[in-house]
Amino acid sequence: MKQWDIVRVRIRPDDKDEHPALLISPDESCANTRHLYLNVLYGTSRRPAASIRPHEAQLNGADGLERATLFDCAMIYVIDRRKVSTFIGRATPERRRQIGRKIVASLRLPLA
Repeated sequence: MKQWDIVRVRIRPDDKDEHPALLISPDESCANTRHLYLNVLYGTSRRPAASIRPHEAQLNGADGLERATLFDCAMIYVIDRRKVSTFIGRATPERRRQIGRKIVASLRLPLA
């Protein structure tokens, strides 16, 4: 697993199905199997009439997903790496830049 990989995982124990999750932990953490917990952004299918909110990024087939999926950049989840079931794809470089900007803006992180 690497940073920017999209995987399938059950984020909350009460979730009926697994959902896409975008790994945002650095490569060193993703590669080290002794790090049991990883940071992800949670993805949900985008409804056709739904608009994309300022804190969301949309990924799609270019990233390996079957359908348009929204990732909430304002909420970072921690998952147990042992719960990851499937590799789905990888965020494109442009999406990575977009997501990074949205995380910074959503969490109001200072850059300087």
